[in-house]
Amino acid sequence: MKRETAWRIFAGEYNDSTFEIKSEGEMMPSYIITPLGAKVNRIFIIGVLTDVENVSEGGEFVRAHISDPTGVFTVYSGSYQQDVTDTLLKIDVPAFVALTGKVRTYIPEEGTLYVSVRPEKVIEVDANVRDRWILETCKNTKDRIEAYLEALKMSETDKIDLRRLGYSKDLSDGISVAIKNYGNVDLNKYIRLIQESLQYLIPEGKKEKAKKQETSETVEEQKNKNEEKQEKKEETEDDDTDFEEIEKNVLETIRKIEGEEGAPWDTITEECGKTGLDSDTVEEALSSLMDKGLIYEPVLGTIKTT
Repeated sequence: MKRETAWRIFAGEYNDSTFEIKSEGEMMPSYIITPLGAKVNRIFIIGVLTDVENVSEGGEFVRAHISDPTGVFTVYSGSYQQDVTDTLLKIDVPAFVALTGKVRTYIPEEGTLYVSVRPEKVIEVDANVRDRWILETCKNTKDRIEAYLEALKMSETDKIDLRRLGYSKDLSDGISVAIKNYGNVDLNKYIRLIQESLQYLIPEGKKEKAKKQETSETVEEQKNKNEEKQEKKEETEDDDTDFEEIEKNVLETIRKIEGEEGAPWDTITEECGKTGLDSDTVEEALSSLMDKGLIYEPVLGTIKTT
């Protein structure tokens, strides 16, 4: 039996998956079909390992979370992957990790399906390796979108016709199944997913938040936005700190108030509010700091610095 391809997929696409092809034989593989048509049995991901938690009394079964620019992968590892489980428990979180694993599903009730990953191998990596994975995964996601668009042009989606266009057998099969089972997929959602992920590859000093805009905006709409921004700038002359400075202030606030258990999210927002930052800006800064590995969330609603 051939070894299944390990797909590069963002969490945002993987976690949207709700259709599974179950194996009919004991040794036959099962697959998750993503909304863009990836036919996934194995997956390769790189991101920030944010937490590892024992979920059994003996500690032989753990749950971990790996964050990428689009969301979070949930990983379950047990005694059948003892080497991987031991490795996960030894890593000081947060840390960049590369993980190869198999798809795992949970169906609590009919019509509801949750996906996770059962790891086969995990290693620590650096930010440069993570960035290369983001770039490759953006390219692969773009290829799936283009293949999906080609399939929509066909009067009746035919995987043979897709293969004639140069797409792989697995992708051609997957897209054919996805179109039949997902209905109208919002491709713009996954285009935005690519755009947002690519922002992580831009040096912080070159990011200009004011230039982030939808390409569909008209000249008049952009003119109005610029006028509104200018008015806000005139009204709040002291509020000219760029986003990097905001992140720095939020990080300093966390360090001041965190104890051994960390700082409550609400307290961080309240303290930052005293310096003039609104809750939306604080939340955006916290998300950015978490993605950079400067802070993490050991318990829901509690933040700690690294």
